Amino acid sequence: MINAIVHADYSQEGAPIRVSFFYDRIEIENPGILLPGMTVEDVKQGVSRIRNRVIARVFSELDLIEQWGSGFRRILKVAEKLGLPEPEIIEIGMRIRVTVYLAENIEVKSSGKVTEQVTPQVKRLLSCLKKKPLSVKGAMEVLGLNHRPTFVYDYLKPATDDGFVEMTQPDSQKSPTQKYRLTKKGKALLLKTDGDEQ
Repeated sequence: MINAIVHADYSQEGAPIRVSFFYDRIEIENPGILLPGMTVEDVKQGVSRIRNRVIARVFSELDLIEQWGSGFRRILKVAEKLGLPEPEIIEIGMRIRVTVYLAENIEVKSSGKVTEQVTPQVKRLLSCLKKKPLSVKGAMEVLGLNHRPTFVYDYLKPATDDGFVEMTQPDSQKSPTQKYRLTKKGKALLLKTDGDEQ
């Protein structure tokens, strides 16, 4: 989490740091790809370039980080010591995802409070699909977004993964006339959200 906060690209509006818990792993995503000239292998070797120098300096003075480039190397060493699979770091769109595997599988339980688990970005997408299905371009225009990866990874993917939104043409995913609409689950959430806000 500290790495995500220090290295996040805060210029990406509406792109939060995301932490996802699964039965066998934890995934942490932050906005911002590796800086020019950097590779994933560089990160594993301890090479570091600071995007947010002020944040990094504050975290260093608070003893939350030791030195530039040591964070991911320490994560790798701890995982090796515990006999865990090597943590993964990959670039997805305009984001970085770090996956840390657990020693034992855990049972992930839902709290039943769906509204609290939904991000503001997903709520905005559901609202813009309230009247009619929209294409990616149409939804981005309604939301006032011009950066497609941000829309896909922060709005559309979470909404479809959680079953709130679905394709109008699931058998022809790359169709130029493809649109997205609310599912029954999405409509129910939207009704609940509207009711909570009144």
